[in-house]
Formats: sequence, C-alpha cells, structure tokens
Amino acid sequence: MIRLSVPLRQAIARLSVPALIAAAFGTMLLGKADTALVERGRMAVADLLAPIYAVSSRPVLAVRSVVLEAEALLDLRREAARLREENERLHQWQAAALALEAENAMLRRQLLFVPDPAPKFRTARVVADAGGTYARAVLIATGPFLQVEKGQVALDERGLAGRVTEVGARSARILLVTDMNSRIPVVLEGSRARAMMVGTNGARPRLQHWPSGMQPQEGERVVTSAEAATFPAGLPVGVVRIGENGWPEVELFAQLDRLDLLRIFEFGLAGILPPEAVARPDPARRGH
Repeated sequence: MIRLSVPLRQAIARLSVPALIAAAFGTMLLGKADTALVERGRMAVADLLAPIYAVSSRPVLAVRSVVLEAEALLDLRREAARLREENERLHQWQAAALALEAENAMLRRQLLFVPDPAPKFRTARVVADAGGTYARAVLIATGPFLQVEKGQVALDERGLAGRVTEVGARSARILLVTDMNSRIPVVLEGSRARAMMVGTNGARPRLQHWPSGMQPQEGERVVTSAEAATFPAGLPVGVVRIGENGWPEVELFAQLDRLDLLRIFEFGLAGILPPEAVARPDPARRGH
C-alpha cells in the first residue's frame, strides 16, 4: 500500500476541485466543438443501458398490471355488492306494489268503482315561441286534421306543460304554466293539502293559498286538482322546492325550455270555455 506524504495529499486535495472544473469546461467545449461526437457517445451509452432498462422495467410493468387487476376486481366486487342491494330493494318494492295493487283491486270491487274512460289526445309539434299577450307561450301547428279546442290540456312526455288559450285555422297558442297569467289548482300529495300554483315568468311557479298549518315541504310531489273543473285530478306537475327567499316553488317535471312535441288532451271539462260559449245577457231584456 502506497502511503502519500501529508504535503502531497494536501496538494492533491487543493488541485482536485480545479481539475474537475477544468474537465467540465473541457467536456462542454468538446460538446460545442463536435456535437456529432457527443451525440454518438450519448447514443452509445443509451444503447448499452437500453437492455438493462428493458429487463428492469418488466418486473415494474408486471407489478403495475397486477395492481390494476386487483383494483378492477375490487371495483367489480363493490359493484356486485351494490347491485345485489339494489336488487333486494327492487324485490321489496315489487312485493309492496303487488300487495297495493291487490288491495286496490279489492277496494274497487267493494266500492263498485267505475274507472274514468281513457282521455283522447292528439300530438302536435311546437313551431315557435309565441309572443303577444303572454310572456310564456308556444305555438303548435294544428291544420285541418288536428282539431284543437280552447281549454284543452297540454303535456309533454314528463308532465303538465300548459293549456290551449287561442285556436286558429292552422295553429293554436299554448299558455305555459310558468306564465304569470297561469293559475292552476294543485294538490300536495304528501299532506293532501290544496294550493294554487301561480306562474312568475321564471322557471319555477310559486305555490300560494295553502291551508293554514300545512306548509309545503321540500321534495313533496305536486299534482293537479279537479277544483273548478279546469284540470283533471292527478296530472303530474312537479316537486316542491324552497326558494332562496323561503317561498315554496315548484320544480316542474315538464322541460319547457326544450319543447318539441306536445300531447293535447281532451278531458271533457267545462271549466274553461271559449268566449263565444259564455252566455251573454239579451239587450232587449235589460228594461224588464
């Protein structure tokens, strides 16, 4: 073993840092002077290390694949457990629905219940957003083969949309339930309380005139009432939502912002009559 003297070791230690700096500058200058040589050297080193990288990456890829498979199996197990729970709940609801159906049929037989006839309806296409007297109204195309009358009820595929207010030769105007001129008697299904749904020209009509002590509750389902013979009972309208000001509003089932087709129902109600059907006093009899 070669032993270096203390002065020699101190000299080497003092010269090591300048030598490394000089080597770094020399490498930089060499790279600037001959980039092709440096690139060939770098690629030669990469070629030597590539097989090592490939061999070492295989276990990593294998572990990653196993982890992904394990996560997928866990997700499938959780999904299967969720589906089993939902299936059990559906079976419970099916049993409850069958029991209620049997009970309803028995009560109908005991009461000699006569069901209402199925209402007739016609399907019409919405052709424009109508202006004029009403802020929230649409026009439907009727024509000679689609007889529409004033007072008939319009529904989309989800729920109540409005009613016919004006009829022409080839078109009819539908007053939407959101118009401020709309007044619809409704029933809150949870409490069976009656109220009036009033349009506000906004997306959600308001509820008014409910019985004292029967405040509408959030999420309560709203259907039409047969009061004043203007609408049949039980048409789906929406659910109760409490507005920012604390006033109960109705989030409608019908998508009034995307109306394309409307079903016009004839329920045979006399609560809404055209002006010409309203009896007028005879001027000749005013003096009697």
